[in-house]
Amino acid sequence: MTDMEQELLDLLDVERLEVDLFRGIGSGGETRTRIYGGQVIAQALAAAYRTVPDRLCHSLHAYFIRPGDPAIPVIYQVDRARDGGSFTTRRVVAIQHGRQILNLSASFHVAEDGWSHQHPMPDVAPPESLMSREEILRAEAERIPENLREEFLRRRPIDFREVDPRDLLEPKPTGDRNHLWFRMMAARGQSPQVQHILLAYASDMNLLGSSLRPHGLTWFGRKAMTASLDHAMWFHAPINFGDWHLYTMDAPWTGGGRGFNRGTIYSRDGRLVASVAQEGLMRPLRDKPGA
Repeated sequence: MTDMEQELLDLLDVERLEVDLFRGIGSGGETRTRIYGGQVIAQALAAAYRTVPDRLCHSLHAYFIRPGDPAIPVIYQVDRARDGGSFTTRRVVAIQHGRQILNLSASFHVAEDGWSHQHPMPDVAPPESLMSREEILRAEAERIPENLREEFLRRRPIDFREVDPRDLLEPKPTGDRNHLWFRMMAARGQSPQVQHILLAYASDMNLLGSSLRPHGLTWFGRKAMTASLDHAMWFHAPINFGDWHLYTMDAPWTGGGRGFNRGTIYSRDGRLVASVAQEGLMRPLRDKPGA
């Protein structure tokens, strides 16, 4: 296990302060300069899991309310909304500076048998044939302002490989469909709960980028203010995030300064293990009132 992988596992292992009160580290993981949205979702799910010992999450729904401050911890308050015969419900509020930054509701379900079907996994290039994120970023480093270069090149714990990467600074409009492979080797041997937490963390990666693709935009182009507004996720099958998973994303609609994004996550052997939906802000930078 690498140091950065252990750092991520530690980052997502929230500390219990009281019966239903937990504390998570603010900085680390995907970025040092802000709190990455997937981190807050994953920590909130981790806090909920600390109050549900015997069932796995099947769905979560979250709203991002305010940007997170990486300089201080995040406090997670869990409300035990319901403990039923088959389903358990939890509501988690993430708090910084005395104000809510995220609300999350999660539902947990006992294992049951039932009918089964799924859509097939798309046929795309395998991860071994694709450049890693680090290789792509190193190739682009000279085009990044020097004061941003160190953070830009810093290695991250999640290994992901885009099937059709675009030019980061001068992208051309293209289709909204977007595929990437991702994994974290240190997930091997972790509990089913930690697999869910890690996949929730990773599920915010590149998803909003699907809305940007048809408009010739990227995170680095400085033409749009972007932020995740909400995030929903459904877990369908057992997960081993230590192995490659395909994240297939699209954006069927953008408008009104927002973009709607969908994702499906498949294991390497073609099982549909999770689905994701998210609406994101994508406002032209010439217009910057508060969200």
